[in-house]
Amino acid sequence: MRLTLRSDWANRQLQLGLLRMASFLVPQQQRAEWRREWWSELWHVRQACAASGALGCRDDQRANGFCLGAFEDALWLRRSGKPHTACFVATEGTPARCLLVMAGLLAASYAVALLLPGVRAERSLWPSKVNPNAVLIQQADYSGSMPTVTADEFRAWNERRQKYFDALAFYHVAREQESAWSDVPDGHSHATSTWAVAHATKNLFESLGLTAQFAEPGLQAGGSSDVWLSESAWKRLFGADPHVAGTVLWLGGRSVRIAGVAPDGALGLPGGVDAWLLEQNAARESKSVGYAVGRLNAEGQGELWSSCVRITANGPGDSKQDLMGVLVDSSRPGTGALYGFAALLALLSVPAITAVSLGEYSADPQETSWGRKLYRWGFFAAKVALLMPMVYFVALDLAYGFTSLSRDHATETQLAASFAMCLFGMRWVLKDQRRRCPVCLRCVAHPAQVGQASRTFLAWNGTEMMCMGGHTLLHVPSLPTSWFSSQRWLYLDPSWAFLFASSAGTMDHEVIGGLSNP
Repeated sequence: MRLTLRSDWANRQLQLGLLRMASFLVPQQQRAEWRREWWSELWHVRQACAASGALGCRDDQRANGFCLGAFEDALWLRRSGKPHTACFVATEGTPARCLLVMAGLLAASYAVALLLPGVRAERSLWPSKVNPNAVLIQQADYSGSMPTVTADEFRAWNERRQKYFDALAFYHVAREQESAWSDVPDGHSHATSTWAVAHATKNLFESLGLTAQFAEPGLQAGGSSDVWLSESAWKRLFGADPHVAGTVLWLGGRSVRIAGVAPDGALGLPGGVDAWLLEQNAARESKSVGYAVGRLNAEGQGELWSSCVRITANGPGDSKQDLMGVLVDSSRPGTGALYGFAALLALLSVPAITAVSLGEYSADPQETSWGRKLYRWGFFAAKVALLMPMVYFVALDLAYGFTSLSRDHATETQLAASFAMCLFGMRWVLKDQRRRCPVCLRCVAHPAQVGQASRTFLAWNGTEMMCMGGHTLLHVPSLPTSWFSSQRWLYLDPSWAFLFASSAGTMDHEVIGGLSNP
């Protein structure tokens, strides 16, 4: 008996010590009052345990649990006593704060798009389309991408008047060593690599109807010492630097100057070219084998079928040669078209991952006025309007922010990112709208489980949440049934407002109420 009394006395002193320690976390002006409150509640807990006849061990566990809970009360009092917390709580869950956060994310994604050189380059280079009448000329019985036209054949075609095309250009690809020229006095080079250099006739870009970008002002294509970078080499080796024009390289044993950038997506020419050298004598080497590009005239356009045209070239001695002209592939979609396609697919897929219904609303003519409906749907439309451009810029940042990615990989990345973010973004928009009070558009809080799972078909079973402004209750069924398949909103009578201490919620009730009672 004596050991039991000593143990009870020790436990009581421990519990009082815990409450005293918790009181030191309370602001000083409230410390004494809360200490007395906890001591009196501890006495009631011990008396209730004694009256129930429970075991001593259980008495101690319940009393100790109460003492530990006092620490949570103390921490909440300490946080609520800070000056900035009141402002934070007043705006928590409000529609203004939601739209402000989304607008901030949109502005951040747009700012990143402006800063990333790869994104700036993509917006500058695209859309760039070649002449729709430009064709790649190859043998009639050949359908690959290897070079098939010799320099002798090209010269023979170019020296005679042709029936189906009015301009011809030629290029052949060679592997050459490249290194960036150093400005140090000893003139050493560095960063040596092997490039696929296309030696092309001077009229290649003119025949394609292509204008190179990021060129020096007033510079004409075709300088003997000027090289035009391909888009992939420009991004991979120079980080999409818009001021690359004028940089000196040591290419193939000679010094050349970068004149500008030729977009890969617009060219669509075979050969995997890293740089273009426009030269007067590009087709004079009789042993070189390359590619011929022609520009169809009116008669050649009339023979065009799908993306191919069968043409006859006039060779030496009035000989005829059957050839095939394949349109230069420049029909790749731009970033806007890719985004629109991905967004459309995502919107069509939304019903597969979430319910599109926003719930049922009770028939209260005062609470479902046109002004309030416009307020609710306007907020929904504002979230969608902020989400869609934000997805577009974030997808651009992911796809084109890494300049090491090829155009094909960047296109796939943008398509996948746009689809995924649109799909799950719309899912969040619908889910967020379903959890917002139709009166003040605050998020409902304090979920409580109501009913029993075993009585789902006999009584209501689900989760009940409350608007902290005192406007509505939200009932969400745990298991949809034929009589309760979707969530329901229950409007509360204005007499409930005095139960809610939040002045911000009361103010919102008065402001929003003015929409239906002008």
